[in-house]
Amino acid sequence: MDKPVLLATVFTDYICPFCYVGDVRLQRLGEHFDLKINWCFLEIHPDTPASGMPVQELGYADDVWRQMMDNLRAMGSAEGISFREHDFTTNSHRALLLAEAAKESGADVFYRLHRRLFSAYFTEGLNIGDAAVLSELAAECGVDAGTVGRAWREEHYEQQLQRYLAGAYELKVRATPTIFFGRENRLDGALPYEAFLRAARAAAAEQQVADG
Repeated sequence: MDKPVLLATVFTDYICPFCYVGDVRLQRLGEHFDLKINWCFLEIHPDTPASGMPVQELGYADDVWRQMMDNLRAMGSAEGISFREHDFTTNSHRALLLAEAAKESGADVFYRLHRRLFSAYFTEGLNIGDAAVLSELAAECGVDAGTVGRAWREEHYEQQLQRYLAGAYELKVRATPTIFFGRENRLDGALPYEAFLRAARAAAAEQQVADG
């Protein structure tokens, strides 16, 4: 029996750990649905230099940061993600442009890169703000050098990121990830998988009614 098609729009960033968790939970939904996802990239720390900066400069108190990391590791462990102790953050702009351009290389290549960007940053501690690191990851995932060059050179990829930003503003997106299943079923943040499944089933039921 064919799985029902589920349309989703996801606002995400590759330096957002909760987006990584949310992505894995979306993958789990693939057991039940034929997912068609519109990935909308939002840069959550645009002022961070591409060379990176210590996480202490984000302004969290030490005890608050430790608690956040403990919670994140527990959340990640439940989804098979091993978060390393992070001592720096970076600028995701180049990574987002690269992912946007990689969509043109087909779903297989895009998803290899998409998941590799998360794992490179959060489990290996690589700086995905660095062009050389990104070029190596792109080659590893089958993104050709021409696509990499276009991603960082051609203005229309930049314009697409600006359209995502405008769309987020219109939809009152305040956090990443923010996920829409259909039109009315919205999830803000890395909620439990059960919340993903409930929202997905509600959207699929609504689509079935609409289709008659």
